[in-house]
Order: sequence, then structure tokens, then C-alpha cells
Amino acid sequence: MDYTSGLEAIFRWIHVLAGIVWIGHLYFFNFVNGPFAGTLDAETRKKVVPELMPRALYWFRWGAAWTWATGVLLLGIVYYMGKQVLKDPDAGFTAGSIVMILVAFLAFIAYDALFKSPLAKNPKVAITIAFIILAVISFAMVCPSIGGFSYRGFLIHTGALFGTIMAFNVWFRIWPAQKQIITAVKSGTAPDAGLVAMAGMRSRHNTYLSVPLLWAMIGQHTTFYAGGNLGIPEQCAWLVFLVVILLGWHVVFQLYRKAAKVKGF
Repeated sequence: MDYTSGLEAIFRWIHVLAGIVWIGHLYFFNFVNGPFAGTLDAETRKKVVPELMPRALYWFRWGAAWTWATGVLLLGIVYYMGKQVLKDPDAGFTAGSIVMILVAFLAFIAYDALFKSPLAKNPKVAITIAFIILAVISFAMVCPSIGGFSYRGFLIHTGALFGTIMAFNVWFRIWPAQKQIITAVKSGTAPDAGLVAMAGMRSRHNTYLSVPLLWAMIGQHTTFYAGGNLGIPEQCAWLVFLVVILLGWHVVFQLYRKAAKVKGF
């Protein structure tokens, strides 16, 4: 009896459940708690933040951990064991395809270095550089002489790239900073402004990345945008996802604008 499909169903179930917990809290922090926190006076903040944030951040970071871990397990079962990551599964994994898989999981190092560099002081420049790098990686994934990824393999590995960056931000940037910020608020002292800015920036990055990540998770179950429809040639299908990323970022930008206008009673 082949138990692979049974494991896949269980991992997918946990993956979606953990993802809801993670991204739900991410949107709460960015679209609800952020504007709300700005209305609190110092004394109220001292009472509310130490009680609310540790609880919310617990579910936030463990949701991220379980989402990422089960996502990797699903990749192993669906895309590596079955070689569905490749456009030509019979050809097997090449040095190029293995390198591109590693790039998907190690790109967070370049991302972190970029946004810790002086370039991060100009967000438009840093984001433009990051998008260009992403475009190069995307092309390399689908290029037959490099990655040789299938359309579905390309989408899900771009999603894995985003998800790994997001999980890294949660555990190694946002959570350590928030522990110090919460401690400072509880003691009645001003939190380090640099930590506050960094944690806020990485949280916003995660929010922007989450929308195209959802497309990658859902879009890899269909081939409508893989070429042959809407005048999109197969060899240019990867460009469609770059357009989706930009569209998704615009949607998030509009959600931030709306969140700032929603008021309490």
C-alpha cells in the first residue's frame, strides 16, 4: 500500500490550517493592531502591550514554523519524489535544477543582507533591486539549460522563496525585536527606535509577500496561465507571475491605506 497520498493529505491539511493562523495574525498586526496602537496613551500601552502581544506573537511565530515545515514536506512528496518540479521528469535532476532549488531556500540570506545595507534607507531603490533579482531567479528556474522547472514547479518554488523569507523574518528579526520592545514598554521606557523601525519594516515586507505567495500556492494547481491562453506563449508564462506580484503589492498598498481610515466607535 502506498501511504504517500495519505501523508500528503495530512501535511496539506496542517499546512493550510497553520497558514491561516500565521497570515491571519500577520494581517491583524498590520491592518488592525498597528492603527489601533497609535491611539493608545503611554499608560494604556504599558498595560495592554505586555498582555496582548506575547499571546498574539506566540500563535504568529508557531503558525509560521508549522506552515514552513509542512510546506517543505509537501515539496518533498509532490515535487521531489515525483519529480514534478521538472518540465522533463524523465531527464532527472541536473546540477542546474538542484542549484535553483537551493536558491529558493537560501535567497533569504541575500534579502536580509540587502535590507540591512545602506540601500534599505531608500525603500524604492531596495525593492527595485530585489524585484530585479527575483526576475533573474524566475528566468533561471524555467530556463531549460539552467533550472528546467515546470510551470507548477516554478510557481511553487517562488512561493517557497517568499515563504522562507517570511518565516525567517518572523523568527530571526520580528520576534527577537518584539521581545525587547515589549520588555521596554512594560518597564515604562521608550523602546529602541531602530528595533521598532526594523520590526515594522520586516512585518510590512511579509504582508506584501503574502499576497503573491497565496497566488503561487493556488495557481500551481491550474495551468491556465502556463501559456496558450490570453495570447501568452509558454516560454513567457513566468512573466505573468511577475505581473501578479506587482498587482498583489498594489493590492496590499491599498489595504494599508484603507486600514488607516477605519475608526473605532
